[in-house]
Amino acid sequence: MKKTIFWLLAAAALMVVGPLAGNSRADDLKVGFIYVGPVGDAGWSYAHDLGRQEVEKMDGVTTSYVESVPEGPDAERVIANMARKGFGLIFTTSFGYMDPTLKVAQQNPDVIFEHCSGFKLAKNMGNYFGRMYQARYLSGIVAGSMTKSNILGYVAAFPIPEVIRGINAFTLGVQSVNPDAQVRVVWTKTWYDPATEKEAAKSLLDVGADVITQHQDSPGPQEAAEEAGAYSVGYNSDMSKFAPKAHLTAPIWNWGPFYTKIVKEVQDGTWKSESLWPGMKEGVVGLSPFGPMVPADVKATVEEAKENIISGDLVVFAGPVKDQDGNVKIAEGEVPADKDLLGMTWFVEGVVGSTE
Repeated sequence: MKKTIFWLLAAAALMVVGPLAGNSRADDLKVGFIYVGPVGDAGWSYAHDLGRQEVEKMDGVTTSYVESVPEGPDAERVIANMARKGFGLIFTTSFGYMDPTLKVAQQNPDVIFEHCSGFKLAKNMGNYFGRMYQARYLSGIVAGSMTKSNILGYVAAFPIPEVIRGINAFTLGVQSVNPDAQVRVVWTKTWYDPATEKEAAKSLLDVGADVITQHQDSPGPQEAAEEAGAYSVGYNSDMSKFAPKAHLTAPIWNWGPFYTKIVKEVQDGTWKSESLWPGMKEGVVGLSPFGPMVPADVKATVEEAKENIISGDLVVFAGPVKDQDGNVKIAEGEVPADKDLLGMTWFVEGVVGSTE
């Protein structure tokens, strides 16, 4: 009988140890992060890495990351390599990682994957993003209040729905306080290229823009604005140290609470594959501190709008909303479904530029 009990206990011990092979400590969940830019970009990848650092503080967790991974075949190789090395949860944090993540997920059913900004799902793969358009709208209120020329410049990465949606939300925020202002868009076709982004900002300053904003990962546009004596609105993180005399505010990410929530679900065995889109209410998006040049009344207007967004009294894309050609795209009294926002490919009235 004692022998039987001994072998049962030994078998149980092996069952516990077996699935944890590859972890650095027997009780660790290994969590991996893959970034499209360097963690020192002060932007997108930097913001995600701040979230990773919060995960690293959790009990029973170790984390690792790979930075500056190009979208495409290289991404698939890096994701697959992480899966082979015993990572139980992998976050892939750029839109172009979607198909590579799905392919590797299908090949590794025991690993959980989370893809940022995409829309595809698998049994062991979820997707997530944040309602950054809410914070974009608030930053538009600031920019629309501060411009004198009524020309606002927007340095934008790629003409995909995520970026177009942000431009539109910013413009609606501008128009809520300054209907005469226009938003001029220049595409860089890059996520992170400080020199290109700075030159794009200069081209907008040359046509009269006195506030520069961006959907880019470097502070290059901020620096161009400061050098020209204009104002700037950043993105991803507080970029005020790069342009302290220009920086009005920035729509910023706070990934820590979200990432720790997902990791806890994986640890508890309650994780499920789903599409998640938290926003200002959940604290995933917000604004950086205002620059000293922003007047108290503008801050008060923004704060009121923020509270109304959180309560649901203000819906950014509630109709009526017209496109560039003056056609009604969202009728009065209507609120677009999330699928329509996620697939947005048109500019609102007040934007100058092409969606291509």
